[in-house]
Amino acid sequence: MAFEYNLEKQHAKGKLHAIERINLLCDKDSFMEIYAGARHQCTNFGMDKKDLPYDGVITGFGTINGRKVGIYSQDFTVQGGSLGKVHGQKIAELIAKAIEFKCPVIGVNDSGGARIPEGVDALCGYGDIFYQNVRASGVIPQISIIAGPCAGGAVYSPGLTDFIFTVDKISQMFITGPKVVKQVMFMDISEEDLGGAAIHSQKSGVAHYRCENENECYEKVRKLLEYIPHFYGDTTPFNGTTTKNGLFGSKEVENFKFSNKKIEEIKSVLPEDSKKGYDIRNVINAVVDDDSFFESEAEFAGNAVTGFAKVEGKTIGIVANNPGFFGGLLNCDASDKIARHVRYCDCYNIPLLNFVDVPGFLPGPQEEQKGIIRHGAKVLYAYSEASVPKITVITRKAYGGAYIAMCSKHLGADFVYAWPKAEIAVMGAEGATGILFAKEMKDPANAALVEQKKAEYAATFMTPNIAAQRDYISAVINPEETRARVVQSLRLLENKASTDVLSRKHGNIPL
Repeated sequence: MAFEYNLEKQHAKGKLHAIERINLLCDKDSFMEIYAGARHQCTNFGMDKKDLPYDGVITGFGTINGRKVGIYSQDFTVQGGSLGKVHGQKIAELIAKAIEFKCPVIGVNDSGGARIPEGVDALCGYGDIFYQNVRASGVIPQISIIAGPCAGGAVYSPGLTDFIFTVDKISQMFITGPKVVKQVMFMDISEEDLGGAAIHSQKSGVAHYRCENENECYEKVRKLLEYIPHFYGDTTPFNGTTTKNGLFGSKEVENFKFSNKKIEEIKSVLPEDSKKGYDIRNVINAVVDDDSFFESEAEFAGNAVTGFAKVEGKTIGIVANNPGFFGGLLNCDASDKIARHVRYCDCYNIPLLNFVDVPGFLPGPQEEQKGIIRHGAKVLYAYSEASVPKITVITRKAYGGAYIAMCSKHLGADFVYAWPKAEIAVMGAEGATGILFAKEMKDPANAALVEQKKAEYAATFMTPNIAAQRDYISAVINPEETRARVVQSLRLLENKASTDVLSRKHGNIPL
């Protein structure tokens, strides 16, 4: 069934049409539409006289990088992309079929919201989608692209999915729009400032990727799909090869290279002054395959770094503290970011490589009142629950509860390695001596003694030696040995199987 797509109407707004978006995402000529003949059954407010092609949403299956995907794309040129009962059923059925077919679902959201004339039937459509989103969670990856407005109840479908992509000057996400905000809170605010791409990438943490334009967005989606399993149990990303250009049975190619010059570069990563920050990405890039680190939520909670990478061509998940931002301290946002990524990787059996340089949890009334106890507990829970291979490298500081939280042996890490300058302790030397010798510090005459005790504490406790003696770390390694150790550890853990299975419905993560 052929339709006249209103491409010009979208182009006039600086946006692509629903069908163009699908064609950019999918391999050439691979998309097969289903339910194109679906129509609404609403007769209220003159709707019986309106013929809405495919009820405003194009649904079907295609391939990306030669592998099958389900995809839906809302068409804003058809009744503003509004969601009615049939519209919602089409999306819900697509997700249900994707679960059966074992393939990811990509949703391109561009809608004015619920179709008002349909009343509660429109809400039924949203409910059907949410239910299938939850059914699909941990079974198949779900990717949301915000390519226009997404407001009210509509935001909760993307909110339930695994990855959200936004586009500058196009994406809008909010529960209540600027008009309602003005009516209720007497505040003037633009759509961009309320729920634009930058807001959700930098402040709310709702979005994982922000792109300058739609073309970049669809390229990033295609790239992400090269890293992640396409269904629970899929081993393709772990076999060191990838598929390129073609349909279904396309040719597999080797996907591995590592420049040995990085072994020399990693020697000079740490600053001489242990109080100075550095970018942990330099460590990550010096360990994983060349140009393979694909960061997620790069603009949110910069004190933590998460993403995916390849080691010997095989996908791994990355979690790291970043001393170059807030000193790498854990706060509420960083805790949420880490916990969510750990749980995603565990869902799909993606091994975790953790780089630790953390002086503790961020102190102060603001974080305490935001619930740092609750948020920090998510990290503890996520790592403890994760049964995937877990490798931890302590590059420098690992203090107190944050040391425990960042995938220590005590939370089930399979291998924990520490660099020679690692400081594994309850707290830093200055803080410790301030408590241990508080009485002596009151007398200025004891200044030399206090400095001596501080040096003694640092020499005795601010090293990885005691942790090694207690069997808390697997080995003290030089920075240049890190790549080789990680490779060897991942090989050993390739067929890891958890034997600690308790009888329960599910745990109760402190959300």
